Amino acid sequence: MSRKPNILLIFTDQQRWDTIAAGGNPYVRTPNLDRLAREGVRFDAAYSPCPVCVPARCSMIYGQHPGNTGCFENNFSMPEDGRRSMMSALTGAGYRTHGIGKMHFTPDPHAMRGLESRETQEELVDDASRDDYLCYLRKQGCEYAIEPYGVRGAAYYVPQLSPVPPQHHPTQWVGDRTVKWLEENAGKDRPFFLFSSYIHPHPPFSPPTPWHKIHRGPDMPLPNLPPDMEKLTTYTNRIQNRYKGRDTGRDTALVRLIKAYYWASISFIDAQVGRTLEVLERKGELDDTLIVFTSDHGEFLGDYNCFGKRSFLDPAARVPMLCRYPARFDTGAVCRRPVSLIDLMPTFLAAAGSDAEAMDGVDLAEIASGAGDREWVFGQYQDARAGIYMAVSERWKYIYSAPDDREFLFDRVRDPRETRNRAYNIVCADIVLDARARLQRHLRALPGGEKIVGDDGWIAKEPVELADDPDAGLIVQDPPCFKGRIRIPGYLDSVPEEPESAGADFDPLRD
Repeated sequence: MSRKPNILLIFTDQQRWDTIAAGGNPYVRTPNLDRLAREGVRFDAAYSPCPVCVPARCSMIYGQHPGNTGCFENNFSMPEDGRRSMMSALTGAGYRTHGIGKMHFTPDPHAMRGLESRETQEELVDDASRDDYLCYLRKQGCEYAIEPYGVRGAAYYVPQLSPVPPQHHPTQWVGDRTVKWLEENAGKDRPFFLFSSYIHPHPPFSPPTPWHKIHRGPDMPLPNLPPDMEKLTTYTNRIQNRYKGRDTGRDTALVRLIKAYYWASISFIDAQVGRTLEVLERKGELDDTLIVFTSDHGEFLGDYNCFGKRSFLDPAARVPMLCRYPARFDTGAVCRRPVSLIDLMPTFLAAAGSDAEAMDGVDLAEIASGAGDREWVFGQYQDARAGIYMAVSERWKYIYSAPDDREFLFDRVRDPRETRNRAYNIVCADIVLDARARLQRHLRALPGGEKIVGDDGWIAKEPVELADDPDAGLIVQDPPCFKGRIRIPGYLDSVPEEPESAGADFDPLRD
């Protein structure tokens, strides 16, 4: 056994918290994630600090709130000032650091961000020759698959069978590369940090055959549709539904099939997790490895008649989080205190015996043991131009949307499905005052906080209005690296440039 534990971060994209059988979902099949829950701690109230891909990952790898990283949306850059990332800190602590799969680093998607090496699999790449997964597909004769993750744009929320066979599926590739890397590196004198990152279950929902058959649409539960659901969502949800093509009516059969394919994608990831655990166990490294499984944010899946993320309602902001390491975490435990992705970096550094300076998070082992005194976790989406902000405790969740100039308060114990806004209920007035004050103090202490909270309280913003025509604001998402090859002589001789999308505060082309 090495003096420092190995660290394995298994990461998915757009996986909501309620997608693990051990967490109470009677439909989804996740035997290997269930094993992690049995043999470690399941954090039942884990939240994304910013419920969209790039800023969530940015806050995670730097252990800082979005206000301190300056990254609030996919079209914002991650810090370029040389600050420590979790990977650079672990490399400096003597770890062999490697990344596999989707990192979604900006502005340079090929950046290392402190990793010693990485194998790339990114969406919408500009140069296929620099993407390891696309190069692999070409060598396997699968270059025909110009959209190997599924058809985006107009078919973003149309469930579809993967265009590549299961042995070449992007999820299988990350699993294969993870197993191979562990075979070659686990058990050596130098401890490792492996960041194994899957693109799915991010849409398009495209599991490979025969995995698309394990969950059947008609057997799926209906979405959560509270009676006054339109009053529970924000302007961001309206814009997002529009450009994802999901605001022209409700199709229950389609929504249930979306859920079936989404869960099938998670089950296929679960199979790769099982292979990963097997190689660690076989090499005698399982109990000497701190394993964390989590995701960057969730997915509405039709709840509130919404799709996508970019919200602090649970379907979009709450994520699964499992931690297994017998030396620091109990087995079969459930922690209901709120935690955040910003807590991963201090957790890893504490396990590695390294310092945790300049971080906003805390060690998850401390929270799970009950030793810490943090009661609230905070979140921020977008900057002061269009911000939505969250404060969540074990009992309450408070949200403020500046463009709607509206507050939300949910009782997480009595109303776990978030069906009733209590922010304007006189019975909850003191709770609103307390939660609002906590969130405003948190934001004022961050760079740019004075643009969010003024002397008189919240600074409201003008919302972005949608055009009446449902076609206004739709997007096209053709892979840039294949644009020159999308030609059918006599039928399709040229491809127009992608149009600008409606909603100036969004960059959905990098969704």
